Amino acid sequence: MEIKWVEDFLSVVETLNFSRSAKLRNVTQPAFGRRVRSLEAWLGAELFDRSTYPCALTPAGESFVPIAREMLNQSTQARLILRGQLAGAQATVKFAMPHTLLLTLYPKLLSEIEKTTGSMATTVQATNVHDAVMALVERNCDLLICYHHPQQGIDLDSERYAMLSLGKEPLRPYVKAVRKGVPKYALPGTPAEPVPFLSYSSYSSLSRIVEKQLSASPRPVHVFRRFESDLAEGLKSMVLEGHGVAWLPASAVTREVAEGKLTLAVAPNDNEALATGLWSDEMDIRVYRRIDDARPDLDRIWACLSAAHGVR
Repeated sequence: MEIKWVEDFLSVVETLNFSRSAKLRNVTQPAFGRRVRSLEAWLGAELFDRSTYPCALTPAGESFVPIAREMLNQSTQARLILRGQLAGAQATVKFAMPHTLLLTLYPKLLSEIEKTTGSMATTVQATNVHDAVMALVERNCDLLICYHHPQQGIDLDSERYAMLSLGKEPLRPYVKAVRKGVPKYALPGTPAEPVPFLSYSSYSSLSRIVEKQLSASPRPVHVFRRFESDLAEGLKSMVLEGHGVAWLPASAVTREVAEGKLTLAVAPNDNEALATGLWSDEMDIRVYRRIDDARPDLDRIWACLSAAHGVR
């Protein structure tokens, strides 16, 4: 039995709507339904009468409500004790974020926070955006940091989660520079000589943003897919070796661009593309927390970030 099943159950108790609860829990409705069924199988009893709308609790479900709340409360207290929140030991703040933000944003952000809060112990779960979001929803992290873009937005209920914007991150096409400012390959390419494209895996959060740039380009773009990866660092390594063009967060290539190793995949004389930022985009960097997680250490971090970046 998993605690998240109990949280799922209590969510449906509140909403009496499986679709609404699935959205609140940030899970697809089929997966959410399977989790509730798993809880019922573990208990050996049906908890909801699904023949009515809205659904209703069965007698077994009614009996299980106070038990479920106590189970959830005890698990929360156990976690707090083991993490030192009630025992007086040093707290460890858990972050979840994509790999790129761990490498580019997190070290400086931590320094910024510690100027106000003092030194603190932290752990980071570096993963894809979906798993990072689920870490927050399932209480496996305290703070979620991720990119947000209309093509891959984060849909978290504002009544349950607070959010701050930490700034903007450009996403641009980069290639190896044959010499300072001169790209090995230049967009948009031609049908006879398409540009080798180093793409994100289809399930990557950045893939949809890049695909939109290609499909919505006012000039037809001619590329052929040569390589794909779900990690920006993997694509950067391929770009540095001259294997093609990849859309990378600007902060991930700051040093390489300054050293003249990488440059935009735009011809130096293509003034229109350079002036308008053609084939480039911008993402919002956001941090989220659960509103009901009212721990003093998190409140201090949030106050620090709110003062530096403003509240939304």
